[in-house]
Amino acid sequence: MNGKKKLVIDPEWCKGCGICVAFCPGKALELIGEKVCLREDGECVLCGMCEMRCPDYAIYLENLEE
Repeated sequence: MNGKKKLVIDPEWCKGCGICVAFCPGKALELIGEKVCLREDGECVLCGMCEMRCPDYAIYLENLEE
């Protein structure tokens, strides 16, 4: 399945550990107020590294239906 995807962040589940920020190759993530957010100047490449590394399942790639 090669559909389009989007990055989803659930702030209620995020504990602000910063693991996803550290592993993001596009530097698209940052911690603001102890929660992860997409940076305005970062470029998310939808690689899924953040999803694989998040211990709390607070960030993931969602398939978009066409």
